[in-house]
Amino acid sequence: MDDETPWLTAEEQDAWRALVGVLARLPHALDSQLSRDAGLRHFDYGVLSRLSEAPARTLRMGELAGAAEGSLPRLSQVVARLEKRGLVRRTPDPADGRYTLATLTDQGWEAVVAAAPGHVAEVRRLVFDALEPAMVAQVAEIGSRILQRVDPQNRSV
Repeated sequence: MDDETPWLTAEEQDAWRALVGVLARLPHALDSQLSRDAGLRHFDYGVLSRLSEAPARTLRMGELAGAAEGSLPRLSQVVARLEKRGLVRRTPDPADGRYTLATLTDQGWEAVVAAAPGHVAEVRRLVFDALEPAMVAQVAEIGSRILQRVDPQNRSV
């Protein structure tokens, strides 16, 4: 082993392993709830939710990819699937035809509105009910600091 490597302390190892566990298990738990209750995956819900909050329920695909924490190729596949279900519509951007707009349809709006209560309840149960009130701000600060390292351009922070 390299004596120059700044190995993790026991406390850092515990924190790292806990974070890895959350990153591995939480998405599956959220996927399970949304799939069971709304026929959506967590990423699908994130896309619909971001569109529901956008002006005119519309975003450029590249902007939506960043907002939904996904790559443009992954987003394109998901939006194509959502479009087949009538939840999203894609059109060329009239301001610049090089871009594609994704728009939440009325049916998509109804889907996200119907899915939201169950999703929020599951997020509360799995995450916030496990935390003391002061820990919520700590989680936000910790997440923000890590994201600044992972994504220095701050596209989603």
